This record gives sequence, C-alpha cells and structure tokens, in this order.
Amino acid sequence: MLKDKKILLGITGGIAAYKSALLCRLLIKEGAQVRVIMTETAKGFISPLTLSTLSKHPVYSELYDSDTGNWHNHVELGLWADLLLIAPATAHTLAKCAQGLCDNLLTATFLSAKCPVFFAPAMDRDMYLHPATQRNLQQLAADGHHIIPTEYGELASGLVGEGRMAEPENIVRHLHDFFAQKQKLKGKKAIVTAGPTYEAIDPVRFIGNHSTGKMGYAIAEALAQYGAEVVLVSGPTALMPPKHPNIELFKVTSAREMLEVCMDAFHEADIAVLAAAVADYRPKEVAVQKIKKQSDSMQIELVKNPDIAATLGQHKKPYQFMVGFALETENEKANALQKLKKKNFDFIVLNSLNDEGAGFGHDTNSITILTAEGESYQSGLKSKKEIAYDIVEHICRQMQKQALLPVDA
Repeated sequence: MLKDKKILLGITGGIAAYKSALLCRLLIKEGAQVRVIMTETAKGFISPLTLSTLSKHPVYSELYDSDTGNWHNHVELGLWADLLLIAPATAHTLAKCAQGLCDNLLTATFLSAKCPVFFAPAMDRDMYLHPATQRNLQQLAADGHHIIPTEYGELASGLVGEGRMAEPENIVRHLHDFFAQKQKLKGKKAIVTAGPTYEAIDPVRFIGNHSTGKMGYAIAEALAQYGAEVVLVSGPTALMPPKHPNIELFKVTSAREMLEVCMDAFHEADIAVLAAAVADYRPKEVAVQKIKKQSDSMQIELVKNPDIAATLGQHKKPYQFMVGFALETENEKANALQKLKKKNFDFIVLNSLNDEGAGFGHDTNSITILTAEGESYQSGLKSKKEIAYDIVEHICRQMQKQALLPVDA
C-alpha cells in the first residue's frame, strides 16, 4: 500500500524523536519515498545525518539555509507529498497547528499542504491529558486531520500512562489502513446532496432552513478519500468548495434545480447519499418585484416540492445503493424507519435535534444508522468529519453484504 507513496515526515522536539529513525526505515522498506523536515529542537534528540542517511535525501529544517543560500519552498514540499506525517507531534506543535500559527518550516508546510495530515502525539501523561491539549486534538480532528492514538506505557518522566507515541510499526499500520480505504470505492460513482434549498417568495425573500451543508460536504470528501468519483449537489452554503480532485461541485438554489441535477447524474451513480435539507414546500406564485408591506398580515399559498429522495428511490436499480437522512424531534426511530421504507433507502441516518451538539450549525454530530435489515448503530458525539467516515464505512459494509462491492475491498 505504501509503494511509491510520497511521505513527508515531520519530526518535532520530544524524546520520542529517537523512534523516527526506525519509522523512516520502515517507510523506506515499504517502498515509500520519504523526505524529512525537522524542527530545530528535534535536532537535540536525533541527528539530521541519521535521517538523511536513512531517507537518502537532505533533511529540511529551515525556510532559508544561510550556509548554502538555498530557499526551501514549503509550498512545493506540501504539493509534493501524498501524506504529511508528524511523528512525534509535541504538545507545542499540536497547539500551533490547531491555531494556525506558523514560525518554522514544518508549520509553514502544514499550512500549505493539500494532502492528508497525520499526527502521532507524544508527551508526558499530564500534558497529554490537559484540557488544552485535548481541545487542540479535537480541533485538528474536526479540521479533517488524522490523529494516531497514543499508547499506554512507561514515559520518559518515569510515569506510566497515556501519552507515549505509537510504536513505528503501529504508525505504519495506520498509514496502510488509510491507503487501503482509498481503494475501497475506486471505480464507483456517487451523488451527495448537501445544504438547504431556498424557495423564492420574491427577488429578496425566500423560504429556507438552518442547514449549513457541513455534514454533506464531509460525506462527499470521505467518499472521495475512499476512491469514489463524487457529484456534490449543494444548496446555498457559506462553505468553501471541496479541494479533492474526485469531487465535482454543482451549486443549486431550489428543490427543483437540485432534482434536475440529481436526475441527470443518478443513472450513472452507484451510490446516492441524500443529506440535503430540502424545503418541503414552495410559494405557488413568485412575485416579480419585492413585495411591499401593505397590511398587518400576509398570506402565501404554498405548493408541495418534488420529493427528491422518493423520486430517485423509484428509479433505483438493483446495483444502486441509497442512503437517506431523517432529522426528527419526536417519535424519532419510528419516523425514520417509515421514511427508510417509503423512499427505498438501504439505510437511513437519524439525527435528533434533542441531542446536544447535533443538528444544524454544529461542527459535531451524533447519529443513529438504521438499516433495512433492522440493524442499528449509534455513533455518539463526534466531529462531522469522523461521522462522515463512519457513514462511508457503513456504506462499504452494506454494499459488501449485498454483493455490490467485493468483500476484500
């Protein structure tokens, strides 16, 4: 899985830096191309000569090398890499990356990198368990980065507990699993709907909802990371367009526009994830000019919007896999199961507005996945990035059960 992968190894100043020599050697042995960036403090724990000998390339540590006059372009380093691995990642470096601070070549490269980033934290137990460190780890995970869990064991201080950097073999195993995931849905095409729809009342006003599109965008990125080609159909959001080359973004405003794009793409799709919060109704008549305030009340006649999920469900072929969403406030499971059956979903993702930290506007979510076979999975409160990967993993498993995906994928 690591053959010919370009891995940028960032080493920071902690005692666990001595393990980076073995880590570099294991990556090279797996066939990866490795370049090393060291912070100045890391040089006090392991020699750059050791890392340059193992990687067979010069070690980078400064933006500008005064001895040679060379400028080390952090943008080029970030573009070169298929993956940036910071191991060990000290509490100081985690804090800087979480806050976007940039005062050395490694943090500059991190902020420029377009590739996936993995952190392998390493520090003493109390530092690791401190709320500030835990908050920084949560922020990095919410930003879509990957945290390799620390291991329990003896620490340099003599304490025993959490905070020990994962062993090099285990770090390599995490990278193996990541690149294996990227192959699971290779060759598959997916549609994802995201965000709200806006139904015009006049040129100024509309009917809409509070959906931000964060969950749908995260699912599109997770599907793309697993190798799928993704059509992302997005209602109006303030989100930046996804950067992944496997994602094609279509921006729409109304439910009817969203349906039109979905119908065009659906006949080629293997997977459809309908995460958008589509308006159920729209005004029957849309005023050409702004409606002026003329009385104490106003009535607007509404007509039903097309049901995108139900329409696609009616056209669903045996080789296609559909996932729906249900946002509920009461009789949650019963309503979700009814929707699952009615709209021909393979499974449905239940959101409850009664769960703290879930629903519209949050960076976190808590879901329950209900399948057509009666299975149930509860995620607990996680970042929407993590929830997206949970959903995509369930898609892969269910598709394997239905023989829509090879079991060894």
